[in-house]
Amino acid sequence: MRRHITFQCEGDTLAGTLDDAAGSAGLLIVSGGNEIRSGAHGGQAQLAQHFARAGHPVFRYDRRGIGDSEGENGEFENSAEDIAAAAATFRKEAPHVARIIAFGNCDAATALALFQVGLPIDTLILANPWVIEQEASGEADEEAPTTPSAAAIRARYWARIKNPRSIIDLFSGKINLRKLLGGLAKASQREEASGLAVRLAKALGGTDWPVQILLAKRDTTALAFYAAWKDAIFEAARSRENIRLTEYDSASHSFADAGAKAWLKAQIGDMLK
Repeated sequence: MRRHITFQCEGDTLAGTLDDAAGSAGLLIVSGGNEIRSGAHGGQAQLAQHFARAGHPVFRYDRRGIGDSEGENGEFENSAEDIAAAAATFRKEAPHVARIIAFGNCDAATALALFQVGLPIDTLILANPWVIEQEASGEADEEAPTTPSAAAIRARYWARIKNPRSIIDLFSGKINLRKLLGGLAKASQREEASGLAVRLAKALGGTDWPVQILLAKRDTTALAFYAAWKDAIFEAARSRENIRLTEYDSASHSFADAGAKAWLKAQIGDMLK
């Protein structure tokens, strides 16, 4: 059964949707970017329907200033109260739920990790966590376009170098040699970890909850995170047995292609079990 629910957060009325089921393990979906709770192309609504049919209650919501919710949009950095209010409402509306697994993609994943302390949840599923410092654009986009990181540029050029066709294009003049050399120079630069990456590393390094990190291997956001993940700042997180990182060979930020979508459902389903 799908129910539409309103609840309070810091004096504002927020809108949520509960796909109810009899199971004791529930899924809390936190939207990334400025997406409404249905997700890009209805992807989160489809996830909710899928897992509710499998017996797991699912709750998703619009944070303040997004979709059907009141208030000012403070972006993900100011969403701690929204997540806490949503988790508490989920517990209240589905009292039979004993465990809440929280899932977020992009900056929603980062927000869950940063603001996890004190939340009435039990497990985190963090997809393509956001670690890039940049000015907020105020625009929602499922593929989260950004200025490519050096890690993303390296991956792009490596893919081109491995393609025999690129050699032919280079000698025929179809590839601009000056631009190629400039791109390779930028790709060779070592990027300093962003302040956001440092905060995320500290948050993950201190958590005792089970944490599953899911990456779309060729997504630019995932590439930036993975580059940071290999840095010394994430050493404590990498050493924790409760944190696992898994990749799927896709460029879709929202796991929209058929293979990635099936993989994502399987990963979330395993955590719910």
